[in-house]
Amino acid sequence: MCSDGDVVTSLAAVFAAAADGRFPPADGITDFIAAPAPETAACIAFTAHSIVAADVDAADVRAELAKRPDPLAAALAPEFLVWLSGRTGLRVGVIDAVLVARGTGRNVEDGDRATTVDHPRLVRARARRAEVRAFADADHRAVFAVGRGLAGRWEVAVEIDEARQGNGAGRRIITRALGHVPEGEPVFAQVSPGNARSLRAFLAAGFVPLGAEVLLHR
Repeated sequence: MCSDGDVVTSLAAVFAAAADGRFPPADGITDFIAAPAPETAACIAFTAHSIVAADVDAADVRAELAKRPDPLAAALAPEFLVWLSGRTGLRVGVIDAVLVARGTGRNVEDGDRATTVDHPRLVRARARRAEVRAFADADHRAVFAVGRGLAGRWEVAVEIDEARQGNGAGRRIITRALGHVPEGEPVFAQVSPGNARSLRAFLAAGFVPLGAEVLLHR
């Protein structure tokens, strides 16, 4: 089943409600809305409800989704994403699990150092998000960034050198990152489902699963 874009008018509102435990109805419907930003698109899946945010004709999307055998998974089906990439001229990103926690509004560890270092994780964060604040340990073997991502939501990204991992290092750096977001504000993380180590770290830091999504960029 499909519906047009007037059902969901703001991705920001959808994410804010989901962070509070108020999810879209599990009705098997895929909603269509405009692209969240120029030269971007997104497909988001909640439990039995999906959203396609892209500057394409809704009728064309409806027809393409109807070809898929499983409507509950159609919006993230590889064939549909390839089709959407061709229609938008955008490159398909990785399908990620989306998790959410709350900012604590305090830097919980002394010594967080703002950095401009060109670490690959931080370069990616600056390219994909706004208002990015990046931090690194003195040797740059543990880095994290917070910034505004999809639909203006707060997002966090972290990376720890292999030699530093273990003994709760991931949980600690994620907790530090939450200290740089205002208290009570939802903070989102996108994690590849196969990255079990990262998933465990985010869950240990208090994040909970929200859904799944894939972003398309120029």
